[in-house]
Amino acid sequence: MSRTADAIIVGAGVVGASTALELTRAGYSVLVVDKAGGPGFGSTSASSAVVRFNYSTWDGMAAAWESKFRWEAWADHLGHVDSTGLASFKRCGLAFLDVDIMPRDRMATMFLEAGIPFEEWGPAELARAFPHVDAGRYFPPKPVTSDEFFEAPTGVLGAIYTPDAGYVDDPQLAAANLAAAAAHLGATFRYRKTVTAVEQRAQSWGVTLDDGDLLEAPIVVNAAGPWSTALNRLAGIGADFAVKVAPVRQEVHHVPAPSSLPARFPIIADADLGIYIRGESGGNLLIGGTEPECDPLEWIDDPDAANPHPTTERFEAQVFRGARRLPDLAVPNRPRGIAGVYDASDDWAPVYDRTEADGYYVAMGTSGNQFKNAPLIGSLMTALIDGVANGADHDAQPLTYTAPHTGHVIDLGSFSRRRPPNAASSGTVLG
Repeated sequence: MSRTADAIIVGAGVVGASTALELTRAGYSVLVVDKAGGPGFGSTSASSAVVRFNYSTWDGMAAAWESKFRWEAWADHLGHVDSTGLASFKRCGLAFLDVDIMPRDRMATMFLEAGIPFEEWGPAELARAFPHVDAGRYFPPKPVTSDEFFEAPTGVLGAIYTPDAGYVDDPQLAAANLAAAAAHLGATFRYRKTVTAVEQRAQSWGVTLDDGDLLEAPIVVNAAGPWSTALNRLAGIGADFAVKVAPVRQEVHHVPAPSSLPARFPIIADADLGIYIRGESGGNLLIGGTEPECDPLEWIDDPDAANPHPTTERFEAQVFRGARRLPDLAVPNRPRGIAGVYDASDDWAPVYDRTEADGYYVAMGTSGNQFKNAPLIGSLMTALIDGVANGADHDAQPLTYTAPHTGHVIDLGSFSRRRPPNAASSGTVLG
């Protein structure tokens, strides 16, 4: 088995698999290693896989809009028919409820500039479109154990609605599709292998695995998800990072959908209450959180030690809020859902960048909001790696990427490890 390549990618989640596909397409020999038993078995499999366009920066929004076209033409993007089947994009629309920390006017301005179809709804339009939704304004979110949680609304909400939003029905399968397409072109994947050492040499990097194998390549891409910060430490990387990245545990809960909801219920992004809601197969809903200040984040040191099961406390916090927004929702008496560990930055934007060490790149800090950009991330990383290899000083003069479907120019410097924290960020997974 080959132990040398042009590029070693650590992590076979949806980000690592996308990067493997695009680097292989660009002519690189690629070797991917992952501690799990297959592609997308880590935090990818815990993603709610929402595809939306509401971001606080132009580059974040442009990336999400470009990615939508790749999801819609998934088979064409892959260029390979995976024998296990293909993930599918479900277009259902998304209603982003009004909230001061994410002003509608700013989103609408960028939607117009990007050419993203949208509708602006006042309270009357929201009530007509979704009569089964309580449009009360409750901001800021309160603990569900407090008396304040049950107080009457202080007003009514409108929303900004994007009809092209939706979700991917099987996030783990999407990662497997990308990995299969990369393998079809020659990429090699090695599973159940843990990296124990990363060492920079004169002209290459040495990556040692737990079975004693030593892999060598001039390029290493850290796409290890919640293990990415630990991998950086192992390689002695991170001295010049201005952005902090760390693992955080999150939960998403499954509940039966009320019979009053239509079959193709739109996604609701509800920072007013601190949740999001989307439909799921089998007549169910997924309810996740948007990190309201009243619910402390569960930062952890070791992703492998995180509780893999949903908890009653987090279940009640998110599902009770869901029942406030959807009055017909019945709250089950026991938690059902998934718990995952994500890789989050302090401004909830990713880091796609080179590092202080030549040949070592990172695709990290993707939290729960970069799955939607997975088809594009590989292209961004390839443009970055190619540019630096050809002499570009990305730190001094950031590279750009022109999106082929939309023509939008994405500034890769906006994902820099050295960027100042995004002051316009909501401070939540919504970005």
